[in-house]
Amino acid sequence: MIRYPRAVLAAALLTVALVPSSAADAATVTRGDVHAFAAGAGMELAGRAQMVRTADGKTIVAIHVTGLAPDITYGAHVHQQACGSGDADGHYRFDPAGPAAPPNEIWPGFTTDAAGVGNGKATADGIAGPTAVSVVIHAPGGAKIACADLH
Repeated sequence: MIRYPRAVLAAALLTVALVPSSAADAATVTRGDVHAFAAGAGMELAGRAQMVRTADGKTIVAIHVTGLAPDITYGAHVHQQACGSGDADGHYRFDPAGPAAPPNEIWPGFTTDAAGVGNGKATADGIAGPTAVSVVIHAPGGAKIACADLH
């Protein structure tokens, strides 16, 4: 009989438990850290954005940001360029010729709490294409203050 340390057995069991039962159950997850744009300079912004493209045809985008002004509503949108490429110009649209609003765009906007923490989430019917590469946070009035590249 071969004896294995308990930690090795526990790790193996955890790995088996976390592996999807089939490829059809898999989702594609991309995520990235929030960084300030020039319009957000001086703000101590931090946070993370995540996009999940599900096996059942949905896209879920969540964002968590700290260091914002309290009790303010911020726009947040999935963009089609990376943060360093022209300040991530261009909202991602499922149909490029369609309207610049949900459900054709993904908007996980949010209102911050009294501590300046914001949490946003949006679920879209449809799987975002490969050009959905960043999440941009807009201040009231539209200025781009922060961005997270999704890798």
